[in-house]
Amino acid sequence: MSNPFLGRSFAIRWSQLTPEHVAPAVEQALAGAEAAIARLAGRELAQADYAHTFLALEAATDLLNETWAKVTHLTSVADSPALRTAHNALLPQVSAFFARIPLNPGLWLRLKAAAGHPSAKVLRGEHRRFLAETMADFRQQGADLPAEKKTRLEAVQSELARLTQKYSENVLDATNAWELLVTDPARLAGLPAHAKEAARQSALRKGQGTDAAPVWRFTLHAPSQEPVMLYAEDAALRRQVWAAAAIVGGQAPHDNRELVQRILALRQEKAALLGRPHFADLVLERRMARTGAAALAFVEDLHGRVSAAFRRECAELERFKAEQTQSPEAPLAPWETAFWAEKLRRARHDFDEEQLRPYFPLPGVLAGMFEIAGRVFGLRVAERAVGAVETWHAEVKFYDVHDQGGRHLGSFYTDWHPREPKRGGAWMNYLITGGVQPGGARAPHLGLMCGNLTPPLAGKPALLTHREVETIFHEFGHLLHHLCGELEIKSLNGVNVAWDFVELPSQIMENWCWERAALDLFARHHETGAPIPEALFRQMTAAKNFRSASATMRQLAFARMDLALHLRAADFVAGEVSPQLRALLGDYLVPTEPPAPTIENRFTHIFADPTGYAAGYYSYKWAEVLDADAFTRFRREGIFNRATGADFVAHVLSRGNAADPMELFTGFMGRPPDLSALLLRAGLA
Repeated sequence: MSNPFLGRSFAIRWSQLTPEHVAPAVEQALAGAEAAIARLAGRELAQADYAHTFLALEAATDLLNETWAKVTHLTSVADSPALRTAHNALLPQVSAFFARIPLNPGLWLRLKAAAGHPSAKVLRGEHRRFLAETMADFRQQGADLPAEKKTRLEAVQSELARLTQKYSENVLDATNAWELLVTDPARLAGLPAHAKEAARQSALRKGQGTDAAPVWRFTLHAPSQEPVMLYAEDAALRRQVWAAAAIVGGQAPHDNRELVQRILALRQEKAALLGRPHFADLVLERRMARTGAAALAFVEDLHGRVSAAFRRECAELERFKAEQTQSPEAPLAPWETAFWAEKLRRARHDFDEEQLRPYFPLPGVLAGMFEIAGRVFGLRVAERAVGAVETWHAEVKFYDVHDQGGRHLGSFYTDWHPREPKRGGAWMNYLITGGVQPGGARAPHLGLMCGNLTPPLAGKPALLTHREVETIFHEFGHLLHHLCGELEIKSLNGVNVAWDFVELPSQIMENWCWERAALDLFARHHETGAPIPEALFRQMTAAKNFRSASATMRQLAFARMDLALHLRAADFVAGEVSPQLRALLGDYLVPTEPPAPTIENRFTHIFADPTGYAAGYYSYKWAEVLDADAFTRFRREGIFNRATGADFVAHVLSRGNAADPMELFTGFMGRPPDLSALLLRAGLA
């Protein structure tokens, strides 16, 4: 039987993708890709035209990319000792192969020759962009370096892949290693009923407690942790959960502290090898910000605009707690801030997030979101029958997406709830890139959305928080970026864009979660089918910008931390990281007593990938400026206006990296982005 990981079928046979097949599949795909690169690098210079170099290079790694995507995806959703061993054994070889491509002198010589060939001079559109992007990629990754520096760069890349994988594993393992068993029901005071029931069922699944003598099990997975921090009246319970979360990645046997410093040192060395002063300038030179200094200026500008409101919010929370407890005003403990902020919100707006949960059953949220995609973008999303398509877990669903003309744009999987072998957070990824084929036909794309949302309880659907609803819409925006791609060049499709632009399609989708007309399509009580009552909707929207300066500052603190680590890596490699970060971030952080530790040991966004969001976390706020501004057009022309939606597809979703991001944005808006839209939306103008 042929190796299932090497199958190119759109219907992936997940049941056959077992760990023993990983090594033979990846080794075979790797050998094929290496042979293709060798043929390219050895081709006669006279044959070095656009098709035989650039397009041939694009095709050379297709099978390897698809094979490795399946392996890495399974490590994210179905981790096991055997799979982890197989993945980690191949990771250095795969990383080294991709690092070697731009360092291949024969290949680089032929690309430069092809770039000057008459076939390249007449290129237009995405093909011209592909040529320019490929040449820029090679230069940025060391194609012009002398041989000894190329050798060292390859080693650095391989080591970064190994260390960041280990960092990611430590976070997952530390998260899964902790649990808290509660036997006294009095300790659960304040917790919503669904959170208590979920904790009881979690304990039962682990063989703890009985119906007659219940035990409640809490973990560090978000649906378990967050209700405790928001609602538990027992401060000791909150402190236990907070302390466990704060130390993730910070102690043996899952200690990331040394890994952080080694990763920073290697990134700085990589930048130096490539002639850049620091990793931030290396990463950002082809993103919208262009330089680390420009990204830092953006963060500091926003910081200055919200600082006064942030200080007011901090003082207000301290005053509120003091009034409620008849105690002197003083900084709160870090396990108190979310709890007292929620109490303040209830007092001010007579609004409790939990009131919304019955209106957000997961099946209804998805159905409404797909209806919105139909109204705005002309898409039809249909679920395949259970069992019609293989999946990697029984909870996973599969959907097809067609446009209004009936074309099959693509399909996707969804996997929404926590499991121990599954990493935390929420994400979108892709498995197959289709798009326009050489003969003019169009092949469908295949993607996925994963999350760690509130799971269903016995007899009830999963009832989500509004923030979880926003998360689903966010990941669906990323998915649409992939599925709507209409390019011939796979590496330019969808989310393969500058990372400070990639969040525009995802974040703009969150806006529909706040519009009454949109909510009425999916926010329906799971028992009665009634929409959100108007009074509750008014309370919800009135509370929307509650402590918005604090929420903004939290994101800016992460961005500032990230940029500091990559603009001044030597400082953090030489000394302890956390004290330096705390000193740097003093006026970005909520003042607490004791001070909360910084999150670098569990900051997977910037340390769980050789690059990832490293030096790029500011992208979330940067793209928020874009999405807030772009949504003003929908608000002006109609949030379900099909023509506006078609324009967004034409200028953004379908174009991927076919043009400079600013060109795509201005194509949709008719002008450059305006920062004021974000401040207005956040109530901070």
